[in-house]
Order: sequence, then structure tokens, then C-alpha cells
Amino acid sequence: MSSLNFADMVVTFLALLGPQKVLLAFGRIARTLDRHSLHVVIVTTAAAAICIGVVCDLTAPWLATFFHISNAGVQLAGGLIFFVYALCMVLGIHFDVTEPGAGAGTGGTGAGGTEADPTHPVTSGFRAMLLPFVVSPLAVAAALEISLSSADWTGRWLVAGAFTLVAIIDAGCALLFAPLLGRAHEVVLDALSRLLSVLLAAVGVELFLGGLTTLGVLHASNH
Repeated sequence: MSSLNFADMVVTFLALLGPQKVLLAFGRIARTLDRHSLHVVIVTTAAAAICIGVVCDLTAPWLATFFHISNAGVQLAGGLIFFVYALCMVLGIHFDVTEPGAGAGTGGTGAGGTEADPTHPVTSGFRAMLLPFVVSPLAVAAALEISLSSADWTGRWLVAGAFTLVAIIDAGCALLFAPLLGRAHEVVLDALSRLLSVLLAAVGVELFLGGLTTLGVLHASNH
């Protein structure tokens, strides 16, 4: 990824952290939260995602040195985590919200065992968006990898700018379309999430194979 220019970086982050990935999660919490609370959650999660992405972009060399990780390690970990997440979505197991009918604190499959709770809209909504948006494994892995491939601060700032732009696009799309998705029937959201998860699983596998290629386990012509 060292040859990527700014436009390529934006496209890469759109594929890994774009509206097609986060809108369904926002749509699910929009079914529970009022419009104002939803807007607050969208803005705060976008701001948090930008902060995390920029920190990872700018400190990638030091993080890699401190934790003794390589580009291949980042690729393998990000790809594996994202594949497991997407596979669970295919099977109908959601980490972002509880299954319909499961109340808050019932120990469901949602983040922290709770769903978006109108009595605590910001904290519960923020928690529900942690994995799909705030700390997306593939997006963070890509940010670290591209930054590690950058030779100077200019390249790392470009990566940070691309990440920030995509997070802003996500927030804008969520503000426009999440309320509409929130009115959709649960069956529709579930069907869309399972369809999307197949594509996300393929992206995770591709990143994992890229890590194996970087390690020399596979040759580039093999996949």
C-alpha cells in the first residue's frame, strides 16, 4: 500500500469503513433512540473514530516498535477479527445490538450485553457503535499498515486526512439516512446485514491473505 495516493487512501477507507458498513448499525439504534439523541450519538462516535484513526496514523511507527508488531501482523490480526465479526453477522449474531426482545442488561449479544437505551441514549448508542464504527478492526489495521509504509510525516498526515474525510462522510450519511433505516422492518435490516456481511467477510479474508503474502507464506500469484 506504500504507493497509494490520497484518492486511493480515501477509496480504501471507504471500502473498509464506508457508509455501506456503518449505516445498518446506525439504523438499528435509530429504532430505539429519538432524533436528537441519534444525532448526538452520530457526532460523538464520528469524533471518537476520527481521534482514534488520527492517533493510529500519526503514531504507527512507535506503536509498532513498542508492541513489536509488523505490517503482516497487523494484516493478519485485522483480517481475522473482521472475518469472525462478519461470520457472526452471517449467522445472525450481532455484537452491536441485542436481538429483538432482549431488554437492557439481559446479557444478550449486544455490546456489553445492552441495547440502545432511551434512558441512557448517548452512552448506550456509543457502546453499540464501538466495533462497527468507532474502532473498526479493518479500518484501524489499514490505517496502521499504510502509515507504516509512509516514509515521512507528510505521508502519515495524508493517511490521517483520508481517514478523517471518510469518517465525516459516514457521519453525514448517517444523519441523512439512519432515521429512514430506523423505520425499516427488522427483517429487512437483518437481510441487508447478512448480505453485507458476506462481502465484509471476503474483505477480511483478502487482508488475511495479504498478511500471509507479506510473510512469504503465499506468493502474490496464488490469490
